[in-house]
Amino acid sequence: MAALSANLAIAAAKFTAFGFTGSSSMLAEGVHSVADSGNQVLLLIGGKRARRAADEEHPFGYGRERYVYGFLVAIVLFSVGGLFAVYEGWHKITHPEKLDAWGWAVGVLLFAIVMEGWSFRTAVQESVKAKGSRSWTQFIRTAKAPELPVVLLEDTGALIGLVLALFGVSLTVITGDGVWDGVGTLCIGVLLVLIAVVLALETKSLLLGESADRDSVARIRTALVDGETVTGVIHMRTLHLGPEELLVAAKIAVNAEDSAARVARAIDAAEERVRHAVPIARAIYLEPDVYSAEKAAAGEDPAATPGGPGPGADGH
Repeated sequence: MAALSANLAIAAAKFTAFGFTGSSSMLAEGVHSVADSGNQVLLLIGGKRARRAADEEHPFGYGRERYVYGFLVAIVLFSVGGLFAVYEGWHKITHPEKLDAWGWAVGVLLFAIVMEGWSFRTAVQESVKAKGSRSWTQFIRTAKAPELPVVLLEDTGALIGLVLALFGVSLTVITGDGVWDGVGTLCIGVLLVLIAVVLALETKSLLLGESADRDSVARIRTALVDGETVTGVIHMRTLHLGPEELLVAAKIAVNAEDSAARVARAIDAAEERVRHAVPIARAIYLEPDVYSAEKAAAGEDPAATPGGPGPGADGH
């Protein structure tokens, strides 16, 4: 909401400045702000649709819709923001024009830097809560909720783009050569395309389905084992059904002499421990089996019963 409010105000100011100056940098920045505003609307829509309850057609719910709308953001940023700015920049380089009323452009750019800085500060403050000890690069690459990384990258690109626009306008005023306005616009376009590609790659990974992070996987494995009935985890898979919803499927080792009732109670207890250790683990499917050390040593499925899945990673 902070990013949307800032971008709407900035877009209006930029288009006003473009009307007075004819600066292609201002036009590209105005279109950039409109694209960013549309992106924030898409993220809000995705968040609302993802909260729909599960139904027969989608038994695991709609949590991954947030990833779909995050991918749409990358497409909009690439096409509406990046490619338009590249085209406009190239056009102004090949057909330079005089810059009129340059004070409007400089004033609006300074205003936009202040507003984008406020939006960026808000995004950073919210991201710090979720980032933990991860670096910013790791946070953007591993975050399961698409909204904060998207806004962070958009605001970072917007601030850099504003500096590039100010650079282009200033050199145009100093040299009297409109080519510099086009150069600034072209740089803005290339920057937006690069950010859109990064967003597309990250959201594509989320759409395909990502496992839980290593720390969550370790806590789940620890929580599954009680040392009595459940003696170990033979193999396990995790999958994010949405940013705040995790699927856990595991084959657990139990004692061969335990009764079915005892194993059933142990499974119920294990599910409770997992949900306590990792609250977003909503869907948990556990298959009890008898562990065979001989088969594990031979590289076969360590479960004693035939027909089970082969050995696999622990969710990574």
